[in-house]
Amino acid sequence: MRKTLLLAAALIAPLFTAPAPLAAQASAAQAAGKTKPSPLAPSEIVAAAPNADWTRIAPADLLVMELASDAKGKPRRVVIQLMPPPFSAGWIGNIRKLAAAHWWDGMSINRVQDNYVVQWGDPNADDKAKAKVLPTGLATMPESDYQINPIDELGRTAALASATTETRKMWSAYKKQCHFSAASKPPYICNISGVRSKHGKRSYASAEAFSKGWPIATDHTYTWPIHCYGMVGVGRDLSPNTGSGAELYVVIGHAPRHLDRNIALVGRVIEGIEFLSSLPRGHGGLGFYDLEQGDERVPIQSIHPGVEVSGLPAYEYLSTESASFANYADARANRRDAFFIRPAGGADICNIPVPVRRVK
Repeated sequence: MRKTLLLAAALIAPLFTAPAPLAAQASAAQAAGKTKPSPLAPSEIVAAAPNADWTRIAPADLLVMELASDAKGKPRRVVIQLMPPPFSAGWIGNIRKLAAAHWWDGMSINRVQDNYVVQWGDPNADDKAKAKVLPTGLATMPESDYQINPIDELGRTAALASATTETRKMWSAYKKQCHFSAASKPPYICNISGVRSKHGKRSYASAEAFSKGWPIATDHTYTWPIHCYGMVGVGRDLSPNTGSGAELYVVIGHAPRHLDRNIALVGRVIEGIEFLSSLPRGHGGLGFYDLEQGDERVPIQSIHPGVEVSGLPAYEYLSTESASFANYADARANRRDAFFIRPAGGADICNIPVPVRRVK
């Protein structure tokens, strides 16, 4: 367990549609007449968003973690949304198998490192004699799956011919935005304009945006998901080990972007993050619970697929392609409500969490 390292994480992103920086996206939408600056607070914009701007999350894309009740006997439920294809498809396939097999039932939270991560899995994973047997048929993923080059993959004739209608439309839009022609050749690098540092590059990535509800980044060739607060990733050992998905963690601190493209991100917590972020910190190395120092592991009663949980509420996220989200993102970057004196003029992508709500 102590040898299991969280060295880095990067999700496989969907087709990247040439995003400009967030403030520029909102400005472009405003110029097109789709939205306009609002004096409302971000929360007020979200509350006023029409139902058409919300996207339902399928129960099959949810995991429900039931921790042991707290000291007062109150239940502690954590709901995790898994990432959609083509994000980390191999790892997510394994996680679905593990959840269906109820493999995590009776496991525990084993690591809580302040301002970093909460990690769970088999506390005996490093002891072959005591380790719980994994389900058969789990896939092993290469490190190349931490990121994708959607332009190269989808731009080839064979791949494009077998792509869905939606994918072909997205690819056509990407080529148009990036001024590609029939004579263009790989690697199909799109020079996305945007605010850059004095060194000519944004921190951690050349450009960042949202795609289908998820924060992603690009270097103009590859795309990958981003380690924001609440994101869930796969614990692993040293390279070339990429982890099976049996060992998972959630970010509970300042976004550890240095992990991007080094570990597979597989989802995010959409409800109950407080039950993880408030857990006692571990006194062992890297925040692992050290029983000799008086630490106690937090029991996990179960982690089951959402489709198996009776009475589970329905959830929706605010579509990142909607006018409401453009207004919301702009308001996060440029606060105009009464409390603020000066708009910041920009925001880190992890400071624009995608709103999620229960549906009555």
